[in-house]
Amino acid sequence: MTAALILVVTTVADRGDADRIARAAVERGLAACAQISSIDSWYAWRGAVHHEAEFRIVFKAAASGYDALAAAILDLHPYELPAIHAIAVERAHAPYADWVAANSGADADL
Repeated sequence: MTAALILVVTTVADRGDADRIARAAVERGLAACAQISSIDSWYAWRGAVHHEAEFRIVFKAAASGYDALAAAILDLHPYELPAIHAIAVERAHAPYADWVAANSGADADL
């Protein structure tokens, strides 16, 4: 049976913060992989519309490890109110899904 996988997404303003959070999650076995991409963000904050360059981090993880991964992101995140959300992966190549599950979440082989 293939493990349930999620993509957990957050954004930060600084590449150094993105690298630090991504590396920590993978080193701690909370995510099997983290990908960083440069994005343009428009958002409402405190009564104003803002436009900023940000970095999106997408973590690939076992669904069973969401709580631990989200807690680590919160602990490491510089934002007052960070976006942290999970997207369920409906289908994945089974050997890849097994690799993600083996390297993330509660069952990570640290």
